[in-house]
Amino acid sequence: MEKLFATLLAIFLFETSADAADKIRISMTGFAGQFMIFLLAQKRGFLKEEGIESEIIRIAAAAGRAALASGEVDYSTGIGGTAIGGALSGIPIKVVACFVPAPVLALVSRPEYKTVPSLKGKTVAILISGGVAHFAARQIAKHYGLDSEKELKYLAVGAPDARFAALSQGLVEAAVLGPPLDFEARRQGMNILARANDIFVFPETGLVTSVKKLQDKPDEVKRVIRAGIKTNRYIRSNRAGTMQFLTEWLKLTRENAAATYDSVVKVYDDDINICEKGLRLVIEETKKTVKSSREMSFSDITDLSILREAQREMAIK
Repeated sequence: MEKLFATLLAIFLFETSADAADKIRISMTGFAGQFMIFLLAQKRGFLKEEGIESEIIRIAAAAGRAALASGEVDYSTGIGGTAIGGALSGIPIKVVACFVPAPVLALVSRPEYKTVPSLKGKTVAILISGGVAHFAARQIAKHYGLDSEKELKYLAVGAPDARFAALSQGLVEAAVLGPPLDFEARRQGMNILARANDIFVFPETGLVTSVKKLQDKPDEVKRVIRAGIKTNRYIRSNRAGTMQFLTEWLKLTRENAAATYDSVVKVYDDDINICEKGLRLVIEETKKTVKSSREMSFSDITDLSILREAQREMAIK
């Protein structure tokens, strides 16, 4: 009887614990190394450690904004188009953390072009006009002394595979690519002329939630942020484990997983000052892209107070 009682008690406690876990939905905008943080947090159990049961789904930026506003999802990882674009249009959502303070993108050229200035008058393949890849190309061009609007042409080709194909087939002279396609291009004899994260900060991936969630469940928000910080630390310290995850998730070869890891690990960072500096740049750029004249303060779009609190608790300076 005692053994039976102990077994029933254990089952009861387990079920109570499972029921007590907060159930959340997190949306993400793409499948690439810089978007892995909460999928990896789920895989390695960091969300569960914080009492969070998660479902992670892929949703485009515009749909993600609407889903956050309606409460269909609790959090999103997209900062520019999802969070800041939504806030500027009046949707009550805020950026509460950023884990990747720079885009993991490279400007890659055909073999005959050795430097960024040599692309003067040439065409660069990007995702969409006004997107992160477009901004990265313009910032890199400006950094190397080109007039980014007059001395480069931009072709909105679409997804990374399409940009890679356009470059390989000679339809464009250069393309903005992320890992592992930048690595594949180099293997084909292309040149990596510059990497965005060496030149500017522009947070692409973090955590976004509704104002209502911030008001109603600040402790839950903090626990999700803590899971993100734990994953950030894991990525920076555990190359083998992260590579294994990338291999399984993105169906990469070990060589491509290594190249992807070596590219993305450089941009995972806990520094809140870099985060804030980058977010201010994203806000200004997003306002230009959506042609918004709406005046909003930094605090209208972001709330980093819970991130600061979580960092203090986890002894992050």
